[in-house]
Amino acid sequence: MDISFSDAQKKLDQVTAEMIELIRKYDLDAATPFDVIAVARAKISDRDDYIRFLELSLEGRIYGEYADALNRKMAEQTAGDAGSGTTH
Repeated sequence: MDISFSDAQKKLDQVTAEMIELIRKYDLDAATPFDVIAVARAKISDRDDYIRFLELSLEGRIYGEYADALNRKMAEQTAGDAGSGTTH
């Protein structure tokens, strides 16, 4: 299944919006990215919200890395096309 850069970015935006809702709801205030899970574990009182927080964390990571990889691939193709004098 191929997902376009635009689709990956839209999904990442959706994940981010839902994650922000949980961050605000539970006042998650981790000092560093390494503290996020520990703070969430301590502050999120609803088990389903905690599981969703973990899911969103994973989804955000997956879509973010996918979008970065696509972006790098597009940049490499553009650089290769510029170097060979071809255009699409």
